[in-house]
Amino acid sequence: MNTADMTVIVRHLRIHGRVQGVYYRQSLQEQAQALEVTGWVRNRLDSSVEAVVCGSPQALERLIEWSRTGPPAAVVSEVVVTETQGQYSGFERLPTA
Repeated sequence: MNTADMTVIVRHLRIHGRVQGVYYRQSLQEQAQALEVTGWVRNRLDSSVEAVVCGSPQALERLIEWSRTGPPAAVVSEVVVTETQGQYSGFERLPTA
């Protein structure tokens, strides 16, 4: 395995649209786990979904691309992606904040 394969990045996502009550958090968690991405996801009081995801650049690219559509019942209007820091083991759903 070369050094590029071991690169880990962290991104903060804020997903807007019809993304609560449509199985978005559970679906994002399942996608993240399938891609071996760690972090967390939660609903926000403003009806958005927030997540911090940590993994390889390739895995995060795939997860972010998935987040732009989400599960079938979601209607995503915008995904705001910013760099952040953190280290996580596993992926969890946090309480609404």
